[in-house]
Amino acid sequence: MGINTERDIEANLQIGPTDQGMVRLFIEAPGVEIPMDFEPDEAREIAEEILAAAAAAEGVKR
Repeated sequence: MGINTERDIEANLQIGPTDQGMVRLFIEAPGVEIPMDFEPDEAREIAEEILAAAAAAEGVKR
């Protein structure tokens, strides 16, 4: 299994601030809920990684 392994699993992703000053990524799939909390600086780093991955994906030939 890895980042390039396709799966037939549907999940919902919600992103938002918590009342504790954290940024929460909440993943929900059948039978599982995963709340992941990050400090704002960590959330910015994750956002930068997502943007870099999107830019790299645009360069992949299909």
